[in-house]
Amino acid sequence: MLRIRNMNDLVVGGLLIAVALLALALAARLAGGSATSMGPGYVPRLICFLQIAIGIAIVLRGLAVDGARSVAWSFRPLLWILVSVAFFALTIERLGLVLSIFGLVMLSTLGHPRPRLVSAILLGLFMAAFSVAVFVLALGLPMLVWPAALMR
Repeated sequence: MLRIRNMNDLVVGGLLIAVALLALALAARLAGGSATSMGPGYVPRLICFLQIAIGIAIVLRGLAVDGARSVAWSFRPLLWILVSVAFFALTIERLGLVLSIFGLVMLSTLGHPRPRLVSAILLGLFMAAFSVAVFVLALGLPMLVWPAALMR
């Protein structure tokens, strides 16, 4: 009989496998091709198979090696991270890169039981400036940096 020695590894490995299987199902209609003539589904399938292998390794580790005790999940951080990512996705085209990144950082900070406002503002400003430097200046991506109303 198998004995679960590390429930955290078992759950994480299972989630990795489940997500990879979902991605494989979603990519099923894409042509795979071969290594010499890659189709649009070749690399996604390759990544899915690698993720499944990693998931299996983590599950096996959960069955073989003792780990830390499982702790109760806190839904507050999960909720605010999801809200912040949704905010970014919904506002990047309207508010621009700077305000969307700044909002993402501020909203994700609310996941902490005692958010530090000054640190969050400084991190938001740094991340916004860094994102503009990397994506707009260095890579030259045509992205809206500020809302169109501010650019007039």
